Amino acid sequence: MKRKEFIRNTLIGAAGITILPRHVLGGQGFLAPSDRINLGFIGTGKQSMHLLGAISQCKETTVLAASDVDQQKLQRFLAAAVAENKKKTAATVDAYAHYRELLERKDLDAVVIASPDHWHAQMVVDAAKAGKDIYCEKPLSLTIAEGRAMVDATRKYKRVFQTGSMQRSWKVFRDAANLVSNGYIGTLKEINVSVGKPVKACDLPSMPTPAYLDWNNWIGPSLYRAYHPVLSPPLGDESWAGWRNYRDFGGGYITDWGAHMFDIVQWALGMDDSGPIAFVPPETPDADEGLYFSYANGVRVNHKNWGTGNGIQFVGEEGTIEVTRQFLRSKPDSIVNTVLKSADKKVYHSDNHYQDWIDAIKKRSKPIADVEIGHRTASVCNAVNIAYELQRPLKWNPKKELFDDAYANRMISRPYRGKWNFTDF
Repeated sequence: MKRKEFIRNTLIGAAGITILPRHVLGGQGFLAPSDRINLGFIGTGKQSMHLLGAISQCKETTVLAASDVDQQKLQRFLAAAVAENKKKTAATVDAYAHYRELLERKDLDAVVIASPDHWHAQMVVDAAKAGKDIYCEKPLSLTIAEGRAMVDATRKYKRVFQTGSMQRSWKVFRDAANLVSNGYIGTLKEINVSVGKPVKACDLPSMPTPAYLDWNNWIGPSLYRAYHPVLSPPLGDESWAGWRNYRDFGGGYITDWGAHMFDIVQWALGMDDSGPIAFVPPETPDADEGLYFSYANGVRVNHKNWGTGNGIQFVGEEGTIEVTRQFLRSKPDSIVNTVLKSADKKVYHSDNHYQDWIDAIKKRSKPIADVEIGHRTASVCNAVNIAYELQRPLKWNPKKELFDDAYANRMISRPYRGKWNFTDF
């Protein structure tokens, strides 16, 4: 074959290839189609706006779709997503009133779920069945049973799942976990965790539903109650939505901030695939702090304000480590300056929670906050709420995921309305 004929036939053949090596398609920095990860966002409120900016920093990502029951928030998100895309591609972003329509798209590789907690389980199971990899905000689940279903669906469909417990990708919390787990404060005596109050019943009055909001689908699988703007704040109200305080929608600040701080406790203790064995509420009725839970190794974790909000105090026989988002400090001061030895065990190292997820998708590996980790942390939070509500000590079997109390075991799940069924997979 002559040289010109060879080149012509080679080019004709190449035209039928959909995925080519990046060095054929472009120069340095070019992303081949096989390297791009197309995303859909489910839930477009305040947290999604933050996630959009953070995940868009990952060069491989393109946002193609978004879904929300609030049309005003959805339109705001679409404009922001198109602006982020323009930095990398000319891709448009399509809007969907219902997330299941979004999941039908074959060109989406993964979804970011930032809906209220009461929707997480159903959306995660549906996304796994649709073959999407998943980033789901913390707290992972509203009930212990929902969390286990999310793990099982993720495993069945071989999905890569990142829980939004991004503190695991922060240096201060990683350093605290490494120092504690390697015994640099000696044998642990106790751990004090300062987070907010337990969940409570929703006592908000009914209000007229705004026209831009599909309230029936906002409620979704939960038992119905009428609209109130505290539950779903209108666009322009930048306060955190109050649904997180109320049973059937959230778990109070026990789950909202506990999903961050109890998560670091689990990490430092090496309990990512297990959990405590006992939960003991305070003796004072209606107290909103003072509960403690304990592990099989004897370590006791107290839910109490130890002097700093939303933080953890590890108390050992040879020192103390305190960590929040603002600081990592110790007594004696020298502990936090310790250089780990080569023989020391080290927790998973991630400097960017979102890129860690993207890298795991590409490698088909588990990211730093895999679904099982998110489930185990959420289980601790949910069990704390159950013990506060029942106001009696409970023993917990982390392997069987059952209490020693029949009524408490009924609270592992919750009632649903309609035909919602997150276990159908």
